[in-house]
Amino acid sequence: MSNPTTIEPTQLPATILAYLAAHAAGELDAAARTFAPTAEVTDEGKTYRGTQGVQDFLHKGGSQYTYTTELIGAERTDDQHWVAVNRLEGDFPGGIVDLRYRFTLADDLITELVIAP
Repeated sequence: MSNPTTIEPTQLPATILAYLAAHAAGELDAAARTFAPTAEVTDEGKTYRGTQGVQDFLHKGGSQYTYTTELIGAERTDDQHWVAVNRLEGDFPGGIVDLRYRFTLADDLITELVIAP
């Protein structure tokens, strides 16, 4: 992989933008459709694998908190690797956090998503 290049968030691939919009709107079925059947999601130190794992992540991840999400930045490493930076504000410890959503894409589907500060 090469070094990431900063881009405008609107320049993220349509699949990533669709996932982010659907997840923020609580449209979990639409969000799930952006993932490959063998996708892996890692969030809060836990990895979810496959279709059922992605469903579990979408329904359980962060569900104990109420928060808003704002897309504040983006990076492109290559045609398969992208980063979306989201600012979350809510009733979780600390109240505000910027999280990096590291996406891997193949055939216009998300094959991997790693969420970390």
